[in-house]
Amino acid sequence: MDILRIATAGSVDDGKSTLIGRLLYETNSITKDKIEALESASKRKGLNFLDLSLLTDGLIAEREQGITIDVAHIYFSTPTRKYIIADTPGHVEYTRNMVTGASNVKVSLILVDARQGVVEQTARHLSIASLLRIPKVIICINKMDLVQYQQTTFQSIQDSLSDLIAQTTFEGQEISFLPISSLYGQNITQPADQMPWYQGNTLLDELEAFEFAETQSKAAARFPVQFVIRPMTEAYHDYRGYAGKISSGTFQVGDAVRVLPTGQESTIASIEKFDQKLSKAEAGDSVVITLSTDIDISRGNTLVKASEEMAPQLKDFSAQVCWLDHQALSAGKTYLLQHGIHITKAKISQITERLDVVAQTSTEHVDSLKLNEIGRISLRTAQAIHADRYAENPANGAFILIDEFSNSTVGVGFVS
Repeated sequence: MDILRIATAGSVDDGKSTLIGRLLYETNSITKDKIEALESASKRKGLNFLDLSLLTDGLIAEREQGITIDVAHIYFSTPTRKYIIADTPGHVEYTRNMVTGASNVKVSLILVDARQGVVEQTARHLSIASLLRIPKVIICINKMDLVQYQQTTFQSIQDSLSDLIAQTTFEGQEISFLPISSLYGQNITQPADQMPWYQGNTLLDELEAFEFAETQSKAAARFPVQFVIRPMTEAYHDYRGYAGKISSGTFQVGDAVRVLPTGQESTIASIEKFDQKLSKAEAGDSVVITLSTDIDISRGNTLVKASEEMAPQLKDFSAQVCWLDHQALSAGKTYLLQHGIHITKAKISQITERLDVVAQTSTEHVDSLKLNEIGRISLRTAQAIHADRYAENPANGAFILIDEFSNSTVGVGFVS
């Protein structure tokens, strides 16, 4: 049974937590004692209905304020597949949480309040979904009950969103529009009896029908070495294995491989997973690879197929970046750049442009990027990194910037 990873996004009070609670409730993913606790908590709040948002808003501050602050991961399943939902905050201050929460998902659920329509956060979340190349984007027009389930309201918001999407770079990504009411369960798992004019899928139908091909398995093969295994025992006195997680592509026993950055070549002798011998392994598999010859390989090196195009060696390059720190990014500053498990110093040469996520326009040669802003930068690293363009190989095209004094992650970058 496959696992579909999902991230929610939306402005404050758009109903993300209630939507997830409704999904859990209607797929029978809540235990009886949890439902009883939920009923008691709802009564204490003076409500005459089940407040499903309490299922995901676990922090005391979240329950008091009725907003999501931290990223919560929720698990549920149907007979078809398993789901992991990252419930991310909606307030602009926590946009960085949405970026990190959505970094490895296949579906983004973007909620829009039917009363408010498209707001700045909507444009921001669409930009992030585009930036992260999330394969499926489902835009849920929520709270249709508060606009009397009017088709004209839904159509007007859909038209506005379509205009915004046309200005955004969505390449090969599926986009769907759904009218829903998470509070009353309209069009969540069952067709909406209050919206007979809508003939499309329910939200659960959309999730169940989505087929996500594992694109990372089709990308060029990349295996960052995390650990060199040398047991140094009598039984394994000459054993040398390289442990790590295949970030993209497929490796098979007998493949000719090249080591980056040294360029040495060898052949895969075995691929091992626990006590099991594999003939091949693909993206996402954590394995130990042994080679037919002893060559100098250490943590931070990368194995690639000799028959495939090598990842470019980059020292001066440009990238899109989403800034996550309260202290603004400015040209001339130095940070630690982590690409996979490889860490090197990097200096920001210039900020070439800043994106206005609402107007979908850019301003060239700006002085700084502030918290939650997205832009394009040029940078130079002390040591070269072997990275692909993010659009071609997301697993090997992303990096983070780290403040070398506070050790905080301050930016997420995408090689362009």
